Amino acid sequence: MGSCCSSAKGETLPEKKHNRHQQTQRRSFSLQKIPPAGRATEAVSEVPAFSEFSLAELKAATNGFSSENIVSESGEKAPNLVYEGRLQNRRWIAVKKFTKLAWPDPKQFAEEAWGVGKLRYRRLANLIGYCCDGDERLLVAEYMPNDTLAKHLFHWENQTIEWAMRLRVAYYIAEALEYCSSEGRPLYHDLNAYRVLFDQDGDPRLSCFGLMKNSRDGRSYSTNLAYTPPEYLRNGRVTPESVIFSFGTVLLDLLSGKHIPPSHALDMIRGKNILLLMDSHLEGKYSTDEATALMDLASRCLQYEPRDRPNTKDLVATLVPLQTKTDVPSHVMLGISKHEEAPPTPQHPLSPMGEACSRMDLTAIHQILVMTHYRDDEGTNELSFQEWTQQMRDMLDARKRGDFAFRDKDFKTAIDCYSQFLDVGTMVSPTVYARRSLCHLLCDQPDAALRDAMQAQCIYPEWPTAFYMQAVALAKLNMSSDSSDMLNEAAGLEKKRQNGGRGT
Repeated sequence: MGSCCSSAKGETLPEKKHNRHQQTQRRSFSLQKIPPAGRATEAVSEVPAFSEFSLAELKAATNGFSSENIVSESGEKAPNLVYEGRLQNRRWIAVKKFTKLAWPDPKQFAEEAWGVGKLRYRRLANLIGYCCDGDERLLVAEYMPNDTLAKHLFHWENQTIEWAMRLRVAYYIAEALEYCSSEGRPLYHDLNAYRVLFDQDGDPRLSCFGLMKNSRDGRSYSTNLAYTPPEYLRNGRVTPESVIFSFGTVLLDLLSGKHIPPSHALDMIRGKNILLLMDSHLEGKYSTDEATALMDLASRCLQYEPRDRPNTKDLVATLVPLQTKTDVPSHVMLGISKHEEAPPTPQHPLSPMGEACSRMDLTAIHQILVMTHYRDDEGTNELSFQEWTQQMRDMLDARKRGDFAFRDKDFKTAIDCYSQFLDVGTMVSPTVYARRSLCHLLCDQPDAALRDAMQAQCIYPEWPTAFYMQAVALAKLNMSSDSSDMLNEAAGLEKKRQNGGRGT
């Protein structure tokens, strides 16, 4: 297989050659929605509006609240459990199921859930819904597929978290707390390493579940009193300053890689015993100045008197200048594969091509395009005898070489050859654009792939393959809603063909 590591060129849509192909009534995408070719994207997945779910929906999503779906670190011993689930539209969710009497008043529960559900921020695992059905009280949030900070810090298998990533965790969670505070939600219950989750890109996010007010039989903090803010022990109330104290305990976790009681850690900090406090796995791999700054911030957060602690703005301001490796994606620093979500299930039955696109199976799409060859290009070119020049022969030879490279999975060469063919501009070929689109996907260039798929649609407005290729490219760009629309559009066009439309 040829190398596919080169970046996409900054190409623009070629000029349309045939007026009869210029207009299409079907939906197309503005290039403003597509990141420039070759530039790293920082797309944020779309978060659905907050809504009420039925108990039947959530039962179906979690396989009847199966024990195999429990993702809560404490498992069945926890007073409330968290399940992973998948809705009918294929969206992954996390469902928190409270004990029977946790929220006796359904109105109170619904009002509190709606209040938290108004928040929308890239540093939160956002709340997307709730369910009140009889004695059932459930919260529905975005699903974070890459475990908790506790798992990566205390129970790692392959590698511990590197120093720059620990600084990023502290900064992102401080940003989350500052956002919540600015939105009138400054209280967070029992902030700890289990409340910090990693999303599909490996970015740390703060669980929204801790923003819910305390329930009647629950506790605002874990039973380990060593980590509890001293004022909570005195009066049992959570304050914004209590949240800062808990953030300080998370900073200790990040520094030490262990769960150290704050009083013990403060003794080490006061004694300038930095080496004893630091995680031994980071030896020689961190900046002493940065570690000292983080320890100083932790010490300020853990002050006995609440008034002596910093506020959320102070946290963010202190952590911003400590950020390093800002151009390195989080999933790379964590040493994990980036999670990619397939397009949601379409409304129409799918053909083999549609099924392959729905599964994001690029190998199967390649096999189908090889077998289909150019039969869908019939009628897209009207060449006169005079156009059969040496230039034409050279152009067709470039396409032929591209076809051989495409068949042999040398996708870099196929891109080059197909580009030679298309740049001449005498012939238009939706198939070449579709093939080059797939080559771009296989070379991790989804923005260029989307441009080619859009051009195939311009040439042949009713061609399902053009829409299918757009669906896959959009999914790769994290534009899941648009991808779903395109997949449905393609399936609808195929159904139209089967009912007497233009055949293949």
